[in-house]
Amino acid sequence: MKNILLLILPFWFSIASAQQENKYDEKLANELGADEYGMKTYVFCILKTGSNTTATPEEQSKLFKGHMENIIKLSKEGKLSLAGPFMKNDKNYRGIFIFNVSTIEEAKKLVESDPAVQAKIFEAELTLWYCSAALQEVGKIHEKISKTKF
Repeated sequence: MKNILLLILPFWFSIASAQQENKYDEKLANELGADEYGMKTYVFCILKTGSNTTATPEEQSKLFKGHMENIIKLSKEGKLSLAGPFMKNDKNYRGIFIFNVSTIEEAKKLVESDPAVQAKIFEAELTLWYCSAALQEVGKIHEKISKTKF
């Protein structure tokens, strides 16, 4: 978790610095649900290796395809602000989701829509997280910079 914070803090500080240099945009702040600091509540999810260790390669392939399709669906719905895998590690961390919802209950329903979670390939840990409301804009920017789509 410490490593995650070390990666996220520079992002947060760069946003904070940019906000000081730029003029406040009340319309955008309202659209993004930002508080007076430009922040909002999300739900942070760590996906870990689940208990299903018997899935065949064919089953895993099908589940991962469904996993990616679900990520794209939730992103298009505005419910998922960020997702991505971890590199190989000794903590059994597989990836993260940052859900654009304000309660654990809402996020639990969303994570349970993932076929890989349903099949217990992944298990999810959920916690409330406070971050820049601008995080929701990452997906729009990513679309502009990715040549290959999933």
